[in-house]
Amino acid sequence: GDFVARISKPDGSSTYPVMLLLHGLTGNEDAMWVFTRKLSEQFILISPRGLFNSPYGGYSWNSNNLQTWPSVDDFSAAIEKIMDTINPGFIENGDYSKLYLIGFSQGAALTYTLALTYPERVVSFAGLSGFLPEDEEPLLINKPLTGISGYIAHGIKDTLVPVEKARHSVKRLKEAGAEVVYCEKDTGHKLSAPCFRDMESFFLKQVLNS
Repeated sequence: GDFVARISKPDGSSTYPVMLLLHGLTGNEDAMWVFTRKLSEQFILISPRGLFNSPYGGYSWNSNNLQTWPSVDDFSAAIEKIMDTINPGFIENGDYSKLYLIGFSQGAALTYTLALTYPERVVSFAGLSGFLPEDEEPLLINKPLTGISGYIAHGIKDTLVPVEKARHSVKRLKEAGAEVVYCEKDTGHKLSAPCFRDMESFFLKQVLNS
């Protein structure tokens, strides 16, 4: 499919780090901008639209929409398309050598899979209200995420993605070598205000230290 994305660039001509915003099932390229309040001055933000039409409306990253929990393979077309497109020719002044990722729900599953598949291209990632795909095992070998930091946030009352899925992700991503900050609050399938503030600080701290 065609690559559709919404983009925002800081004012200025210097080189900026690139952050990908990956929406959840039924989302689109406009769904993720609520998370970028403080990040838009520090990052070139690219929010692509899922490649597949979702049966529930909107878009999906998963080529196999009939399955409740996608597998790693279900995301391979999306990952290939993203990695082929998000490179220096795409937008000027971007540092594409090391990407920052924020994914929500199914977009978090895509984020984790992308980081595990291309760890050399990722600085850090955030997974919000998300899950790790079922067959992640082969991707965890040899601690591919060593030196990469992750931020995971989840609501205890999430009825779409049970909180156990997030706790499992934290455990497995740590096993893969990532340094993970985990924020769990008494909310539903959304990002709580305290976790939102924490996530902003998490990314801003990294950029200022880099």
